[in-house]
Amino acid sequence: MEKLRPARDKWRDIIFCSVVVFVVIADQVTKALIRASLLPGEVFVDFGFFQIDHIQNTGASFGILKGYSLLIIVIAIIGVLVIMYLALFMRNRIAFLRNNWVIVSMAMVTAGTIGNNLIDRIRQGHVTDFLDFKIWPAFNVADMCTVVGAIIIAYRLIFYSGLFKSKDD
Repeated sequence: MEKLRPARDKWRDIIFCSVVVFVVIADQVTKALIRASLLPGEVFVDFGFFQIDHIQNTGASFGILKGYSLLIIVIAIIGVLVIMYLALFMRNRIAFLRNNWVIVSMAMVTAGTIGNNLIDRIRQGHVTDFLDFKIWPAFNVADMCTVVGAIIIAYRLIFYSGLFKSKDD
């Protein structure tokens, strides 16, 4: 029975790393297509409630911390290192981290952070956003993955971790 655990751990590592690589590639390819096709501020298609356009975001999510790229990069590096440490080295000590949904979600958050806050900011000094619902700040693939990953982690924490169960349960 002990031989199954290392094989399962190896698969979790492969899943984690594969999701990170896939999301970073998808994010960077979509942004490269936007940068190659549109000038900053130009709109590709407008459906009234949704448009695809080229926005250069120098701040963090929702435009906060504009002009603080170095701070955002440092926070992103720390965040990526913490998540990778938890996902790859602490999962056998914390039962919550052994769940495949949590591993995939942590990979999505890691990839989003790498795609937006590290690659783009270091290479260009800003993040390329292009999905714009007009009532919400524009975003990109990395943003979507970060938010969806965080929502899944929160959901799993609330409903499956046992952290929020009452003593009467």
